[in-house]
Amino acid sequence: MSVVILGGNECMERRYKEVCRAYRCQAKVLTKTAGGLKNRLGTPDLMIFFTNTMSHKLVQGALSEVKGGSTIIERCHTSSLSALRSILEKHVPKE
Repeated sequence: MSVVILGGNECMERRYKEVCRAYRCQAKVLTKTAGGLKNRLGTPDLMIFFTNTMSHKLVQGALSEVKGGSTIIERCHTSSLSALRSILEKHVPKE
């Protein structure tokens, strides 16, 4: 399963990827709004927005890029590891 995480803290990028790897997911973490969002998103299975640490404009841009696809959108106000784990437990199929 591929996961894109938008927002969050820069210093936590490596930890976000490690948690996703523990759930057998490929993760892409985008904490900054560095233009070219369309080329960087791709078509993930799950997109997680950490809304406390990202702008409203970034949320709207990302939503318009994945509109009409089969991507699952999950919004979370906090950008903690426990919040990420609970989202992954909810959406990642158990093997």
